[in-house]
Parts: sequence; C-alpha cells; structure tokens
Amino acid sequence: MRTVRADWAGTVLVCRKCSKKLDGGFGPKGKTPLAKALRRFLALGKGRKSSLGVVEVKCLGICPKNAVTVVDGARPAEWMLIDRGMPLDEVAAALARAPH
Repeated sequence: MRTVRADWAGTVLVCRKCSKKLDGGFGPKGKTPLAKALRRFLALGKGRKSSLGVVEVKCLGICPKNAVTVVDGARPAEWMLIDRGMPLDEVAAALARAPH
C-alpha cells in the first residue's frame, strides 16, 4: 500500500443529491451548491493542498426538505441539516465548533 500526503486538518462531507435537489441555494445569488460556496467562503486551496477537505458524496440517506445533509468528520455522530440560503458564516461557525 502507498499513501499520499494531504494538508487537510479535517473533512466535511456534503450530500450531492441534496445539493442537486436545491439547484444551488447558497452564495450571494443563491445559485451555488453548498460545497462550492463553502470552499469559496473559507478561501480553501484546491484538492489535497487545501486546509480543509470539503467533499461531495453520494446520497447520505436523510433527504431533508429545503436543506443539505452535511457530516463533519470531526463529529461523525452529529449530522447537520443546512437550510437553503443559510448564511455561509453560520455554516462555517457550526463547522468550527469541532476541533480540526
């Protein structure tokens, strides 16, 4: 087995199916998917060189109405339901509560 180094201090999993159902829902115009909007808001680098991994995954099986399911890798027992249009500073604050 080989390994590849990454600069990630933590990982955030964002449900791709929830994001697709909302057809965006975040960012200044409300048309950006949560994962992309969060990466921009936090000014994260690209890929493995980023300080935090924001990864879109297949359906997580919760399927909330008008929200996106998010799992913070530091708190896998607490899944978050991020409502459409929630300010990104509030989303970042919720993620920051966990030690990364």
